[in-house]
Amino acid sequence: MQITLSDFGRFKVVKLTGEVDLHNSREVKKALFDQIDKQAHLAVDFSELDYIDSSGMATLVETFNLSKTRKLEFHIIGASGAPLQVLQLTRLDSVFSLLSSLDALQE
Repeated sequence: MQITLSDFGRFKVVKLTGEVDLHNSREVKKALFDQIDKQAHLAVDFSELDYIDSSGMATLVETFNLSKTRKLEFHIIGASGAPLQVLQLTRLDSVFSLLSSLDALQE
């Protein structure tokens, strides 16, 4: 699993590559919470994410809730395949803002 940070307009993009699971979900949580502590609006890029388990989903829910509490935006970008199926099965696709690309943030 790799975490890459970049800027896109007023958003901090956190790109997750590979798999998010019990072994690395704490690292993902730290990366996301560090950006929220900096008052960053988040775009979590799933475009190269192959797999996410329940611990990864819990991290996303916690991040979403903290973002909401701090009045910051939280979006998931480019979810497809197994990660999108997990979002749909858990019905989190109706809770999170899912966007097809970073360009959709500007609309």
